[in-house]
Amino acid sequence: MTRITALEALDIRFPTSVHMVGSDAMNHDPDYSAAYITLRTNDPEVVGYSLVFTIGRGNDVQTAAVRALAPLVVGRDANEVLDDLGTFSRSLIDDSHLRWLGPEKGVMHMAIGGIVNAAWDMAARRAGLPLWRFIARMTPEEIVAAIDLRYLTDALTEDEALEILRRAQPHKERRIAELLKHAYPAYTTSPGWLGYSDDLLAELTRRAVAEGFRTIKLKVGLDLEDDLRRLEIARAAVGEDVAIAVDANQRWDVPQAIEWIRALSRFKLAWVEEPTHPDDVLGHAAIRRAVAPVPISTGEHTHNRVMFKQLLQADAVDLLHIDAARVAGVNENLAILLLAAKSGVRVFPHAGGVGLCEMVQHLAMADYAAISGSMEDRAIEFVDHLHQHFTEPVHIRRGRYLTPNAPGFSTQMHAASLREYVYPEGPAWQNDLRAVSPR
Repeated sequence: MTRITALEALDIRFPTSVHMVGSDAMNHDPDYSAAYITLRTNDPEVVGYSLVFTIGRGNDVQTAAVRALAPLVVGRDANEVLDDLGTFSRSLIDDSHLRWLGPEKGVMHMAIGGIVNAAWDMAARRAGLPLWRFIARMTPEEIVAAIDLRYLTDALTEDEALEILRRAQPHKERRIAELLKHAYPAYTTSPGWLGYSDDLLAELTRRAVAEGFRTIKLKVGLDLEDDLRRLEIARAAVGEDVAIAVDANQRWDVPQAIEWIRALSRFKLAWVEEPTHPDDVLGHAAIRRAVAPVPISTGEHTHNRVMFKQLLQADAVDLLHIDAARVAGVNENLAILLLAAKSGVRVFPHAGGVGLCEMVQHLAMADYAAISGSMEDRAIEFVDHLHQHFTEPVHIRRGRYLTPNAPGFSTQMHAASLREYVYPEGPAWQNDLRAVSPR
C-alpha cells in the first residue's frame, strides 16, 4: 500500500525588494516568498509539490500553518486521496478546530490550499499528464465531485454545473489542439511596478510590446499626478492599439476610487483592479456603477468561493482574477471558474510572485478546454521574475503562454534554489545583511 509518509514545508524567500520588483501602492518592499510544500509517500516515485505565495514577513507563519496540518495528512492511503480529491479537500476544510480559525479564510485556508494543490500535482504526475490536461480529461461528474457546492447553490446548483461542463464536452479536443498550436494569451505587469523610474517604465513598456504583449498593467494609487504622468509615458510608448490596465491594490476608499478612476479614464483603461478593500462587495458594485464603462475587477485577495459568488451576484465586477494559492486549492478554483462561466464573466488569472505563473496557467487552460470554452478577450498575467528556480518554468512566446507538457502542476523547484534561498539560513540571506535586517 502506498501511504503518505511526510508533509514538508520550507520558508523560501527571495530579496526582490532590492530592485523594487513587486512594488505597488500598498506593498512597498515585497520579498517574493513561498511556503514550499513537498508531499511524500513510501514510494519515491509518488510525490507532490506545491507552494503558498507570500511577500516576506509572515512567510514563517504560513509555513508553520502548513506543518500544523501534518497529523491530518500523514499516514493516509495515497491512492484513496488521489482517487477522491474532493473528499480529501473537504476532510481538511471541515476539521472543526481549523474551521474555528476561519472559517475558510486566511492563513490556514491557504495552507489547506497548498496541501490540496500538492495532492493534485501528485495525481497528475501519477497519470503522466500536465495538470491542465489531467483536469480536461476528467468527466463532468468527476469535476463536480471534486468541488464543494455548499453555500453556492443559490447561485450554482449541481445540475447547472454539470450542464456547463457537458456543454463544453463536444469540442474539447478541438480546443486542446488550439491551445497546443496557438497557446494562451498573456498580459504583463513587468513594466509597471510603482517603484520603477519613468525611464525604466518607458523602456520596459516598449520591450513588452516588441515581445508581443497586447496588454500591459501599471500599478497606481499613491499620487494622482504621478499616475497621470506615468500613464502618459506608457500610452506614448505603446501607442493606441495596446491595452493598458491599472491596479490600485486596495488603496482607495469608495468615493476616492470613483474620483480617481474618473480622472484616469481618459487613457481608455482595459480595467481597474482592486480599487478598494477586497471584502467590500457592495463597495465594488458602487464603484462599478459610478465609473461605467470603465471595467472593474478583483479576486487575487478574495479568500473563498462565497466571496466570488457575492461579487457576481451583486454585479460588482466586469472580470475576475483568480489566484492559484489564495483559496483552498484546485477544487475551490474549479468552483469559482464554474460560477464565472455561468455568469458570463471573463477570468484573467493573477500571477507573478513565486510560482504563480507556473500554477495558474494550468487553471486557465483547463477552463478553456473543459469549462468556459472561451479564450476571447482573456489573458493570464505574466511577470518575468524567478522562473529559473522551477524545474518546469513557464514559457512565453509572442505574448502567449505555451502549454506545459510535463506531468504535474509545474510546482517543483530546483533543490539548489531551495538550499540557497531558505530563510534565514540560506546563503542568499546570510550574505545579504540588508535583506535580513528589519524594514
